[in-house]
Amino acid sequence: METTTRLRLVPARRPVRTAAAITCVVLGLGLIGGAVTGSWLTGNSAAEPAAQDTYTTARALWHSVPVDTLFPSELTGDGAGPGGADREWTRIGVAPDSGCAGTLDPLLLGILRPVGCARVLRATYADATSTSVTTVGLVFTDAEPAGMDALRTRFRTERLTERTDLMPLTFPVEGTVAAGFGPAQRASWTVSVLTEAPVVVYAVSGFADGRTVPTPQPVDKAMAKGATSAPAQAGLGHEAKGIADRIERGLRTAVSAGTVVP
Repeated sequence: METTTRLRLVPARRPVRTAAAITCVVLGLGLIGGAVTGSWLTGNSAAEPAAQDTYTTARALWHSVPVDTLFPSELTGDGAGPGGADREWTRIGVAPDSGCAGTLDPLLLGILRPVGCARVLRATYADATSTSVTTVGLVFTDAEPAGMDALRTRFRTERLTERTDLMPLTFPVEGTVAAGFGPAQRASWTVSVLTEAPVVVYAVSGFADGRTVPTPQPVDKAMAKGATSAPAQAGLGHEAKGIADRIERGLRTAVSAGTVVP
């Protein structure tokens, strides 16, 4: 049942006060409308230039910073191993910067085609016991933020990081424990699409003794609790992820610092 309340009589407003009130309302609406119109015209004016500046800076890093900045000679992985064990890695070789054809697997290159593959940097590391080797790479693209967002979404929704036919290639280093680190030796891998920079980070690990791995696993599966595969038991998923994470972290630091040498 509805209830009603007696309406209270309100004295009529004087014309002067009414006109003043209307004027205030009009001015207020004008200010609000101006602010809204300005935001429509400029978009997120604070964020967009900042994103463009970040992408411009990051795009130049492959030729503007020392190699030791992107691929340190030593990496420390506190708690990065199985069971939270510490890890240490030594860089044993850096490849000359190169184009994308022949450096990336053709299928993976095809997936990256929408963002444009500009340059690839690669290095190979060995663990402290020289029982495992890992190649880590930085793929610099031509994309803007929207393109990297779309690529990351595709990797996630299509679960592309789990496809063995999209595994990154290795960088074998002659005269080192990674001399025989080829396609058949790949054991575990990871691919990370960044959105704060036009870069794709990848890493692929294997045994240093050159043994072949019939069933490689992406890091998520190789690091899963209870995993019993050879890559999992050898901690090769941890190796790939640990190195990729630290190279990615260093890249972000370089971008944030604006480390571009004229």
